[in-house]
Amino acid sequence: MPSYHTLGMIPHKRHTQFRKPDGSLYAEELVSTEGFSSVYSLVYHNYPPTLVKALGEPYSVEPKIAREKHLKHTSLIGFNIKPEDDYLQSRKPVLVNGDLHISLAAPRNSTTDYFYKNSQADEVVFIHEGSGTLHTGYGKLKFAYGDYLIIPRGTIYQVEFDNDQNRLFIIESFSPIRPPKRYLNSAGQLMEHSPYCERDIRRPENLETHDVRGDFKILIKKQGLIYPYIYGTHPFDFVGWDGFHYPWAFSIHDFEPITGRLHQPPPVHQTFEGNNFVICSFVPRKFDYHPLSIPAPYNHSNVDSDEVLYYVDGDFMSRKNVVRGQITLHPGGIPHGPAPGSVEKSIGKEATEELAVMIDPFRPLMLTEDALTIEDENYYKSWLA
Repeated sequence: MPSYHTLGMIPHKRHTQFRKPDGSLYAEELVSTEGFSSVYSLVYHNYPPTLVKALGEPYSVEPKIAREKHLKHTSLIGFNIKPEDDYLQSRKPVLVNGDLHISLAAPRNSTTDYFYKNSQADEVVFIHEGSGTLHTGYGKLKFAYGDYLIIPRGTIYQVEFDNDQNRLFIIESFSPIRPPKRYLNSAGQLMEHSPYCERDIRRPENLETHDVRGDFKILIKKQGLIYPYIYGTHPFDFVGWDGFHYPWAFSIHDFEPITGRLHQPPPVHQTFEGNNFVICSFVPRKFDYHPLSIPAPYNHSNVDSDEVLYYVDGDFMSRKNVVRGQITLHPGGIPHGPAPGSVEKSIGKEATEELAVMIDPFRPLMLTEDALTIEDENYYKSWLA
């Protein structure tokens, strides 16, 4: 979460002379969000971050909408997305609206021959399979199974995978990703009732300064297009930085579940939020302990939001025939609930080992052409006895 952090060398006062050993000035850059009204960092470069040598022809990566309006419970078999070598080409948007895009990806290769910057959205990259290192000018972040990588917009990065077996669940948010406000005190500190705390947040480490000139390909995403840029200096030429704007990581395994005598509603699982949507983490936990409790969730009418559930691992007691990487979309306007037989079956159970990521958007999601290629067309009938 955004809290003050610093790495490398910085001058005593901001916006003052900061000189290299040869007497020339380092280049200061303010990376600010929401104008000058929200979090920011001050970065000190070996070279000005403006040295563009060439521009390529932009190309579209805009999601192709296949089903703009729909009222049908939908299931997508996520692991049917085929692996591809390239990180960006492997990303397949499946559910989208004006607030967020949800994508699946199965990249084989690290991004070694280019750098990437999403200038229009914060990215939440959930690591379902695989491990590796996120490289940025701010430093390095190791990642592994179960990690959320939060990469704020405007961050130039490369992904180094440890092997070619990777599965990612990606959320692009057109508003900042932040902890729920009810978890924070007036000073911005996570409170005692929060299901995670600052100790669980991993920040960039091991800043490496690349003082190199040459030709560096940076692919910049803006308004659904990729703009190929060639810069004259290495984008990771930071000698130091400080502030609140930087990538960070949080493991779903460090989310501490909130339980009760009776079935708890989804807001107790909330992990992050953006404008018009929330992200929740369902983790292994003890079940309800009232003597007459029913652990299975009750039937629920979505009135004001769609509900997306991404199944990661474990035994999902409320659904049958669930597979890893499956996505269910329960659109607002019709009820959904536990599968036939699962309510009675859940009675007396003491715990669950399920692991899942849930997204509740407050504006309807549209299905893309990529989504239709992995759809289970009979899912809407799964409540029949």
